[in-house]
Amino acid sequence: MSALVYVVDLDVDAALAAEYLPWLREHVREMLALSGFLGAEIHERLEPAPLPGRIGYRVQYRLRDRAAFDEYLREHAPRMRGAGARFGDRVRATRGLLRPLE
Repeated sequence: MSALVYVVDLDVDAALAAEYLPWLREHVREMLALSGFLGAEIHERLEPAPLPGRIGYRVQYRLRDRAAFDEYLREHAPRMRGAGARFGDRVRATRGLLRPLE
């Protein structure tokens, strides 16, 4: 079974960026401490360009396998996803799961 990529796309109010990005970096470190998470990268989305007054980020987490992702969903997702609730509707997140083709 091969590693998976868990993708989180974030649409952030630009006025919040100076506060949000340090929080996001710490959040990613916390995610990487969870069982089955192998690594992560944070990217700023350039294309398609965010709407005026918004910034787009994408976090790509590498996971060991589907079992690790399922464990994350069962054991940790509500808490980890809820941590960002402090930013309210100033941050919108969408998520996906990818399997690399071999």
